[in-house]
Amino acid sequence: MPEDFVIARNPDAASTLPYLIRLPLPGRPVVLKTRETWPRTSKVYCHRAEEWPVAPEVVERVPVRSCVQRGAAVDLVLDRGRENRSQLVFTRVRGGREAIFWQSARTTKQARPGVRTPSARAGGLPTFTVLVDVHERYPYRFAAQQVDIARRALIAGDYAVEHHGEVVAAVERKSLADLASSLTTGTLRYALADLAALPRAAVVVEDRWSAVFKLEHVRPSLIADGLAEAQVRWPSVPILFAETRPLAEEWTYRWLAAALRAAEDEAGGSQRLAALVEAGDLPPATASTAQIRAWAVQVGLQVSDRGRLRPEVLAAYAAAHL
Repeated sequence: MPEDFVIARNPDAASTLPYLIRLPLPGRPVVLKTRETWPRTSKVYCHRAEEWPVAPEVVERVPVRSCVQRGAAVDLVLDRGRENRSQLVFTRVRGGREAIFWQSARTTKQARPGVRTPSARAGGLPTFTVLVDVHERYPYRFAAQQVDIARRALIAGDYAVEHHGEVVAAVERKSLADLASSLTTGTLRYALADLAALPRAAVVVEDRWSAVFKLEHVRPSLIADGLAEAQVRWPSVPILFAETRPLAEEWTYRWLAAALRAAEDEAGGSQRLAALVEAGDLPPATASTAQIRAWAVQVGLQVSDRGRLRPEVLAAYAAAHL
């Protein structure tokens, strides 16, 4: 179960970023400085923080449904009805300087962390190498795309890309006849199991989905049921019907480029997150300011009738309620 998402006041009065946020990433919560408590009208700039305070002045504490790193971004989903979905994007601005922006669906139409605006080249990559299985008899040539071809014996799939020497994505190509045959003989199940072991994988079919119901030598319902069962059993391996062989080739090219770019983003995102300060363990939820003020008066500590409580009062309360 994820920890709570916590917003606290930045104890550094000279900072232009008045708040601290504690991101409860699994196994390693991190802390950032930020200008606002939520990206309501525009993206919010964030910066690395030096530390999480010992006795933070908590502004808001919200249960978290999920907090997951995806590439060069962190997706944050809070357990509340409104203002519950947001994303922190690790990117670079002019001059190559690193920057972190906190955004929501309202403040951005589409988040593309670490990706330049694509042109004709897939994923903005000038070129990359596609591995083609040596057993592929009539492989895609990718003649119109900016790729290099390398023939290799692949453990799974017919086309693949690798990052730092490891296969990170693969595509299995099927004609409709081959798809129907592999489903009825059961070989597709083993192929999908191998594909599911990779970080990313997919199956592309060189025909329309409607063509399944025009098969003559096998019951169409048998193939339709087999495809549905395969997608339920291996949901991480999508099966796409690309209508024609040229369209399947184009889809394979762009999907592999996107998968390779995602692998690069994940590696870069992990490095950037590793450089952030770890927030440490989260203490139990604190009482309200009114409750702490009443406790301080009861034990004889001097406190003002209104406004912020002094850090030493908050620390004393935390120490007394360990």
